[in-house]
Amino acid sequence: MPHPYLTAAASLLIATAASAQTLPVAPVRNVSETFFGTQVDDPYRYMENIKDPEVAAWMKAQSDHAWATLKAIPGREAMYKNILKYDEAVSARIAGVARTTGDWWFYEKRGVNDDQFKLFARQGLNGPEKLLFDPEVMRKATGKPHAINFFNPSPDGRYVAYGVSAAGSEDAVMHIVDVQTGKAVGKPVDRAQFGAPSWAPDGKTLYLNRLQVLKPGMPMVEKYQRSEVFRMALGGAPATHAMFGLHTPGVQMTPAEIPFVGITHDGHWALGIVTNGVQREITVYVAPVKTINQAKPGWKKLFGAEAEITSIAYFDDGLYLLSNKGAPRSQVLHAPIGSFDLAKAEVVVPTSERVITGIAAAKDALYIEAREGNVKQLYKRGYANGAAVVPVALPVQGSFVLNEDESGASAANPQLPGVVLDLQGWNRARQIYAVAADGKVANTGLQPQGPYDAPDDVVATEVKVPSYDGALVPMSIIHKKGVVLDGNNPTLLYGYASYGITEEPYYSISRLAWLDAGGVYAIANPRGSSVYGQEWYKAGYQATKPNTWKDFIACAEYLINQKYTNPKRLGIMGGSAGGILVGRAMTERPDLFAAVIPAVGVLDAVRAEVTPNGVPNIPEFGTRTNEAGFKALLAMSTYHHVQPNTAYPAVLLTHGTNDPRVEVWHSTKTAARLMAATTSGKPILLRLDYQSGHGIGNTKSQVLQERADMFAFMLWQMGVAGYQPK
Repeated sequence: MPHPYLTAAASLLIATAASAQTLPVAPVRNVSETFFGTQVDDPYRYMENIKDPEVAAWMKAQSDHAWATLKAIPGREAMYKNILKYDEAVSARIAGVARTTGDWWFYEKRGVNDDQFKLFARQGLNGPEKLLFDPEVMRKATGKPHAINFFNPSPDGRYVAYGVSAAGSEDAVMHIVDVQTGKAVGKPVDRAQFGAPSWAPDGKTLYLNRLQVLKPGMPMVEKYQRSEVFRMALGGAPATHAMFGLHTPGVQMTPAEIPFVGITHDGHWALGIVTNGVQREITVYVAPVKTINQAKPGWKKLFGAEAEITSIAYFDDGLYLLSNKGAPRSQVLHAPIGSFDLAKAEVVVPTSERVITGIAAAKDALYIEAREGNVKQLYKRGYANGAAVVPVALPVQGSFVLNEDESGASAANPQLPGVVLDLQGWNRARQIYAVAADGKVANTGLQPQGPYDAPDDVVATEVKVPSYDGALVPMSIIHKKGVVLDGNNPTLLYGYASYGITEEPYYSISRLAWLDAGGVYAIANPRGSSVYGQEWYKAGYQATKPNTWKDFIACAEYLINQKYTNPKRLGIMGGSAGGILVGRAMTERPDLFAAVIPAVGVLDAVRAEVTPNGVPNIPEFGTRTNEAGFKALLAMSTYHHVQPNTAYPAVLLTHGTNDPRVEVWHSTKTAARLMAATTSGKPILLRLDYQSGHGIGNTKSQVLQERADMFAFMLWQMGVAGYQPK
């Protein structure tokens, strides 16, 4: 039998040599536009029509070539098996834990032999486990992978509403299941992508956001606009008229804003929350529950986005407000709903050096999530007037969240004391802990522990890197103990830095495989994250976005200057909005990197606004309809900064063709432009997955195979032994 590495190497050489002859070259068909006196060329605009036969054929040929090339890298299969070994060392992975009265626990679970998360329930932590929904049933019926996008149990735990979508589309359809019988209740409800189903206290009524019906001829950019909240009786169909939205009396909204409704646990109030796309600041309305189904509901606006409130929590006819107004690192206010006056709101947790990042109301107290440095701390404050804010000691110095952005799940339930937290660190795998009202913290045992969950040979070095203007950028460098600073370590630098999202300590099984290969893994928090609060976030936002990649470049230079690595062994990676970060770092300093991976990346920022998800992102990046916004978008657009006759690093662009957040043509257009421009001779690979989207709901196989491809690609381009053709 021939040596597998020799076979792989031969395949790689054949694939690479043949590519120039067999791969189709994308023709240039320039479309030129002028914005505020600036001409903008778009040589591959036609690629935005991915259904065009010519475009589809080019995409397929490039993708097939990328998959074949990656598969043939010597060491790639060994890398995948190592990642799989770490993943399968734990009998199950648990996500999205929620609890209700009656000691009911709900969670998603993926067993060691499962490819996707399933929905389970149990009464009591030691009670028997009940399977409520298995996405594999839909996969077998349709041939497409399905995933759970969200779930929310009724207050008494009798029913669960959950959303499911196919092939990474996130076009969720909502279902309801009876926990006792396991049977479906009523018919599925489509257009539930935003979903956020909220139950009335009696568990017999839901309120959910639904997208509008796209009528023939309507542009796709309208898809996420004019959504509304509908009332739905258990077992029935959603009402024909919205109870909260664009046309509701007493409510003022724009078509692009997104409404949600929650009924307080005591049944007193309906809270109407309006978000302007991805903008952090929210608008809140309130109405007595008894009025919301009347012809003229009693909605009253409490505050708008100008109030700079980013989160709320309700208890005992009062609202707790997480506010940035005059407090860049946030503070917590309280005001009674019945006589609400924001100007008279009481400061219950004042601003300080720590960054307050979340609040949640439990039966016993308000719980506060705060970041000190890059480590999360938990605090609680009783509801009595003048109650003190006290710390809760946690067993892991790392990170957790009280409220999940994607699912909307909360660690706290106002009908139950204490909170339930996922805790993890750079070298400690996540475990699920219950925090009792008396402050005691106990492992729930829901998440099984594995042999690699607490490696004692992995450490994180925390540094602050001076950027071009003197700003100190936090960076975490994860490595094996005793790493030799000889400037020769294969090093991967990761970043995101948008929407104020901060890269906090988290555990990664695939990262262990990278470290096993001799790698160093660095994670930066440039401006655009909120590691230091609102001011740090807004310093990498719209017109100030260049700070983001300049900070990232400074971090790359630090890793070289401190002898962790050198430009021939340094790679960068970022996904989604992190594509802006790595793409512009590459176009600014192509000499600094061996390899670059933008995953589902935002790469053509100038055209993003014409897509369905582009409008919700205007608050973060700006709009091309005014001069300041256009200049900001052009500055952050990788596609428009690719220069001809330039020696670019090797680039691997990965994307799911069903991506609803970042259109796949961000990657295809940029790949085509890089292929035409680069003089380095290094590969530009376009890896497309036709059964996925933005990555939300990807199967285990999809996730692990992609990570193996990424690492193998990096090590190949860094010249690491064992990953090179012979």
